[in-house]
Amino acid sequence: MNFLLFATIFISVFIIITLYISKRLVKKLHFKQRYKNYFNAFLILNLLGVFGYMVFRYYPIIPNSVYFLLSIPIGVIFLLFSTTVIYDIFSFIIEKGIPNEKRRTFLKKSLDFSSVALAGSINAKAMYNAKHIEQENVTVKIKNLPQSYNLVQISDVHIGGLIDQDFIASLVQRINALNAEVVVITGDLIDTDIRFAQKAVDELKNIQSTYGTYFVTGNHEYFHKVDVLIEYLKSIGIYVLENETVYIGQDDKGFNLAGVHDLFGYRMEQYEPNIEAALQESNPNAPTILLAHQPKFIKEVPNSVDLVLSGHTHGGQLIPFNLLVRLAQPYIKGLHQHNEHTQIYVNKGTGFWGPPMRLGASSEITHFTLVPA
Repeated sequence: MNFLLFATIFISVFIIITLYISKRLVKKLHFKQRYKNYFNAFLILNLLGVFGYMVFRYYPIIPNSVYFLLSIPIGVIFLLFSTTVIYDIFSFIIEKGIPNEKRRTFLKKSLDFSSVALAGSINAKAMYNAKHIEQENVTVKIKNLPQSYNLVQISDVHIGGLIDQDFIASLVQRINALNAEVVVITGDLIDTDIRFAQKAVDELKNIQSTYGTYFVTGNHEYFHKVDVLIEYLKSIGIYVLENETVYIGQDDKGFNLAGVHDLFGYRMEQYEPNIEAALQESNPNAPTILLAHQPKFIKEVPNSVDLVLSGHTHGGQLIPFNLLVRLAQPYIKGLHQHNEHTQIYVNKGTGFWGPPMRLGASSEITHFTLVPA
């Protein structure tokens, strides 16, 4: 029922956006009607692709080549919508601000051609960006940390469809090249039933680190039998932090690594986050790093936590979607000093959700050097 409601709203929104593009961009272009018809047919094909994507998103039983064609339209329509908004603004300025008819017509035609060229360019650039995962090297100073540590974070991988076994195998190779002492996965690891993702998830067994790989749930895990996924991850040697703390390091030279379930657990009324339980067994003399999928969980974090590692936002993934994300989350990407006691780092996501496209927010592997303040 939840999926049907989400799918209905999702597709309805894209129908409205498509109509807006057709009325406010295509109809106003100084192109021959034949080309406008082609453009509208292209929009209809994209809309059908969105529908197909929603059908196969959570049941990736089709070839990746077909899945790619079905996923691209989401990004194409969204970026065309953004282009149309900009086009509308400049078109209004030209219409109202240029009294000379010949000059107005010239500028309007220039705007038409440049807008179509811009739309094509940014879509191509967004697809190119999604293929390349950047390594972000971040140094974080932490009070009372006895010695330096090397930690790697990945987040929002969204295994399923285009994020397949080959993608994860390549990702694991890059992680292992960093010789991490600790590897953390801050939620939204899979985006399908584990039976479709098992081969890709199994590649995570090959991650090498001194103290192991740690995972906390993200909101997408709750859509796909979160209990089954948790147990499976445990069975392949990944430590799932379920509102609990482990001590990383030897003797008194380490730090607390805590983890909480995602805020979505409140809505689902299962696997709810509990910061008090998570910190109950922590060493009071050691600094604490907390894994929490959504940045806004920081509102529940006490001052005893030195650093929060989050994801969820994808850095916005596609401009200007980051502006909407900012309405829901206090931080979008990067390192921030939340208050006098606590810092937070938001990973932009290692994979992608929906279209294999990124614009203004690259995929990332975060390589932390934790040093004594």
